Amino acid sequence: MKFTLSWLKQHLDTEASVDDIGARLTMLGLEVESLEDPAKDLAGFTVAHVVEAVQHPNADRLRVCTVDAGGGDRLQVVCGAPNARAGLKVVLARPGTRIPVTGDVLKKGAIRGVESQGMMCSWRELGLGEDHEGIAELDPALPVGRPLTEVVSFDPVFDVSITPNRADCLGVRGIARDLAASGLGTLKPFEVKPVPARFPSPISVSLNFPREAADACPLFAGRYVRGVKNGESPQWLKDRLVAIGLRPISALVDITNYITYDMARPLHVFDADRLTGNVQARLARPGEKLLALNGKEYVLDETMTVIADDERVEGLAGVIGGEETGCTAETANVFIEAALFDPLRTAATGRKLEILSDARFRFERGVDPAFVVPAMEMATAMILELCGGEPSEPVIAGAAPDWHRVIGLRPQRVTSLGGVDLSTDAITGILTGLGCQVIPGADGTLMVEPPSWRGDLTAEHDLVEEVIRIHGYDNVPVATLPRAPMPRTVLTPTQRRGVAVRRGLAGRGMIETVTWSFTSSAFAPSFGGGKPDLALANPISSDLDVMRPSVLPNLIAAAGRNADRGAKDLALFEVGPQFDGGAEPGQQRQVVGGVRAGRTGPRHWNAPPRAVDAFDAKADALATIAAAGGNPDSLQVAADAPSWYHPGRSGSLKLGNKVVAWFGEVHPRVLKTMDVAGPLAAFEVFLDAIPLPKARPTKARPLLKASPFQPVERDFAFVVDATVPAATLIKAARDADKQLITEVSVFDLFEGPSLGEGRKSLAIAVTLQPTEKTLTDAEIEAVGQKIVAAVGKATGGTLRG
Repeated sequence: MKFTLSWLKQHLDTEASVDDIGARLTMLGLEVESLEDPAKDLAGFTVAHVVEAVQHPNADRLRVCTVDAGGGDRLQVVCGAPNARAGLKVVLARPGTRIPVTGDVLKKGAIRGVESQGMMCSWRELGLGEDHEGIAELDPALPVGRPLTEVVSFDPVFDVSITPNRADCLGVRGIARDLAASGLGTLKPFEVKPVPARFPSPISVSLNFPREAADACPLFAGRYVRGVKNGESPQWLKDRLVAIGLRPISALVDITNYITYDMARPLHVFDADRLTGNVQARLARPGEKLLALNGKEYVLDETMTVIADDERVEGLAGVIGGEETGCTAETANVFIEAALFDPLRTAATGRKLEILSDARFRFERGVDPAFVVPAMEMATAMILELCGGEPSEPVIAGAAPDWHRVIGLRPQRVTSLGGVDLSTDAITGILTGLGCQVIPGADGTLMVEPPSWRGDLTAEHDLVEEVIRIHGYDNVPVATLPRAPMPRTVLTPTQRRGVAVRRGLAGRGMIETVTWSFTSSAFAPSFGGGKPDLALANPISSDLDVMRPSVLPNLIAAAGRNADRGAKDLALFEVGPQFDGGAEPGQQRQVVGGVRAGRTGPRHWNAPPRAVDAFDAKADALATIAAAGGNPDSLQVAADAPSWYHPGRSGSLKLGNKVVAWFGEVHPRVLKTMDVAGPLAAFEVFLDAIPLPKARPTKARPLLKASPFQPVERDFAFVVDATVPAATLIKAARDADKQLITEVSVFDLFEGPSLGEGRKSLAIAVTLQPTEKTLTDAEIEAVGQKIVAAVGKATGGTLRG
């Protein structure tokens, strides 16, 4: 909802500043989305006088103007406006002035070989309208050289967000009423006087609805005005419409737009000479068409309310008028229509036909049911004033629905519900300012009758809300809520571990899936299952007929379905149970399983992707164990994964004799059985095999203590038996000096005849990080000897010569 300050002051007598009005509107719940003050962008523009305008020597459409800028200063300005002539008072921009519309800073330059020392601006270039056909022509009486903002008044424009329940504030008077009720000025009296009739109306109105649709249009009023002269609106009316973004069309159309925004009351004016017979409101007939004012043709149905004459549909009720009866410059006789339309039907029609108009916006929120005839009288008076003519007697069909209602308000409820202690007189004053009638009851209850334009006030709490809103939300005292005790932890350590695992794997780019706890009996034997005691007596599907012995079959099947649909590179995981059977049929274990399929990433010129392998699965398994609270460094790696993993490309992670995880590439035989293309890398981590961390008192994490000393890196190459795992060698090297050694990694593997049969060389990089002083050569050598000794003891390896 847009309006200007001067428009507001037509209804509100106030001396408040623009900023104060904006702040109060927001506090009243009418949030100001923007406040445009044109004057703030017009610094540097001055009033100037065109002394002389001669033809440009090198261009037919340009003129060279001599401009008096005041103080004896004369400038030469090249201008292409058709109205550039001697004697005009114009708006002058000197070099260095910022042009509001473009944001460009004006510079001195030459146009077709003639120097131009400034610019004479149009209203559009100033951001004050759409007129750019010529330069702005100012009042000849304005003094030359004075700043434009000092001699011309500019109207600030408010853009206010209106909530759906405040249909009354879709008119400027409704906004003025709220401001006056809050104490920011006085609401000016407003009265609509009936216009004396000169003759009976040659056009009658009627309501033709079936009984079940009688509420589609309960009241229809009209009036015939003859002998009008439709032309341009007066400047004040055009200025107000342009300021809020509307394009002035003609006086008749502009009057209806003005009343729509001024009083939140949409109207329509028909060219009476284009109507056939009388006017009626009725439901559309299936297949009827309307060529609307927006130039589009719409096909109607029986759910839509229309305004029609005796021959055809002339408008969509409450939405948009028809083009064939629209007013033009030749219009001499008009018929004014003011009616009350059902909000639900209006909204449904607008949505179905995808029409959003100012009329629909107001009707679907509910207009004032008591302002139908007064709005017609108001429009009649404006038409007679601006266009002349003679009015007929009004013609009215139907009646306004009974909007009167009385609500009991207990003053103490303002305190109990709103937290504000106000006197009965203060409450009465606020409600009266909003247009309510308040009558004190015998028991202290206030009997409140809301006005016709406040259809949203239906109960006592609505009145309390209005009192608090007008009193000011910032005046509601702050009350501290009682501090509730902190709830006890409801997650068990096992549950918290599951959350940590999910978060950790998701951080590695894997997607969590939730599959059935069942699988197919055709797949179960490949994963160590298929036992009779795990078969389902009443399966939900023929391919989900046994309890799953592993989480992998469902994950592999999901990877296959994704690959069939083009998503070949993916990583899935699931946290859930698997069922081993055995001594206790149906016994389950909580397992984290995951699969990676396809390649490690998209194609790239610098780092080509590779197929996923067992090491990707091992990294996922170690990350899972770490997220579950286990220590990956304490695990031993063994090559004894079960049969559904590829032999030689798989392994297990153990803690002592207990298996914590399996990992590796899925056996091709299994993939063939499940009809899934490989390769696939998978892992299974058994959460019950990872000891829960010991409960420790909560304490803050210690501060980071970064060492100021340079780290030292040393390389070692050990010759060991081919059967020695690299993890054993790494663990032995790291344990040689836990204080200094911070990182151990393998960077080379060599096997060849020079080492002997069954031997291999593993090269490791060891990082030493001192924290107290820089290491000497002797100290570094001593640590090296510890590493060699520890590795030799753990693996039997020797330094490679």
